[in-house]
Amino acid sequence: MSVLLVEEPEKGVVLLRINRPEARNAINAEVKSRLMEEYTRLADDPSVLCVVLTGDENAFAAGADIKEMENATPVDAFMRKNETYYNILTKFPKPVIAAINGYALGGGLELAMTADIIIAGEGAQMGLPEARIGILPGGGGTQRLPRAVGKFKAMKMMLTAWFISGQEASDIGLASEVMPDDEVLPRALELAGKIAKMPPLSMRMIKETVLTGLDGPLDAGLKLERKSLYFLFATEDKQEGVKAFIEKRKPTYKGK
Repeated sequence: MSVLLVEEPEKGVVLLRINRPEARNAINAEVKSRLMEEYTRLADDPSVLCVVLTGDENAFAAGADIKEMENATPVDAFMRKNETYYNILTKFPKPVIAAINGYALGGGLELAMTADIIIAGEGAQMGLPEARIGILPGGGGTQRLPRAVGKFKAMKMMLTAWFISGQEASDIGLASEVMPDDEVLPRALELAGKIAKMPPLSMRMIKETVLTGLDGPLDAGLKLERKSLYFLFATEDKQEGVKAFIEKRKPTYKGK
């Protein structure tokens, strides 16, 4: 059985399920390899407009596979090239929704934080507990978590290896929505379906502009925003969207 299941629940939407239930979906080298393969393939597939990433009802992903770390040397860690894995995930050009049930810890939460929208279950347990085994969050956690929730909440979570619930994650800005556990995936798929019906170029430009602007000064971000807007004014989808609005009908977008 594959460690990553790929489904197409509706047109334009791809569902990726991490599938290592015996290890609470811990992320090992094989999972990383398959995620990189699929993200690369989906980025180049024009029919794919939104991706939903999930695990199962017990765990989104309960961290990295600790067994792979037991005898690892610094050179081993270097040769794994985790930066390549995270670069592919973070530079994926299309919207990604993470649907979290159960555990999203360590590398699992870092994976979720590469998404654009996070839907968390009420019973979710989220955290960066790497300090418990003498390391630190090394998949972007020390940088992305403070940007998401602020320094003081992030430091508390990392320094105490504190787990938070789905509701707490929503309260501090780490989740877009919190849902009853059995409604998490349906809600994520509902949002993905809505995004898939939006103009594809607008979706991609919104994502690119927001993420690029977050890492730079406000003035540079505003300049990028203006240029992105001007670009979209030249698209067929903009013309279709405006015309459909005036004619009071549903638009038909082509990603052109």
